[in-house]
Amino acid sequence: MSTYKMFFAGSGGQGVLMMGQIVTYAAMLEGKEATFLPSYGPEMRGGTANCTVVVSDKPVSCPIIYEADIAVAMNLPSMDKFEPMLKKGGKLFYNKSLIERDQNRDDIEAYAIDIAGRAAALGNDKVANMVMLGEVVRNTGVVSIESVFHVFEKVFTGRKAALIPLNKQAFLGE
Repeated sequence: MSTYKMFFAGSGGQGVLMMGQIVTYAAMLEGKEATFLPSYGPEMRGGTANCTVVVSDKPVSCPIIYEADIAVAMNLPSMDKFEPMLKKGGKLFYNKSLIERDQNRDDIEAYAIDIAGRAAALGNDKVANMVMLGEVVRNTGVVSIESVFHVFEKVFTGRKAALIPLNKQAFLGE
């Protein structure tokens, strides 16, 4: 490994910050250095939300990044903003359920994910972020699936523990 610089972006309520937190916690469980820097508008739902995550095997000197290895766009404004900030050869994961255009660059790898369709097939649209997170983790190796599942046990407690099997299923793309 070296260093992964990541943007997660979308609208408030899409679970964007949760994706970033899970990757950060999973990286720390693996003994890696990790930073998480959230940014969101004043609206509770529907406003902009994004975060930067840096995962490295060396100390991270600054959580602010200006170009990324990986970008996740849950809506079109996020894709418009963060696609240009990907490094050449970077990976773009986008929600083709809400983004009707393809990527604009031919020097990156793009993954168009039908998040709404896959979440609907599982019977719960609230797992859309886990559908996307699973694609990111499986296609980048930034953290292991086992570490993510361990984080689920820490994050989904109390009544939310009943959601772990569904979130695992969404994450695995089943």
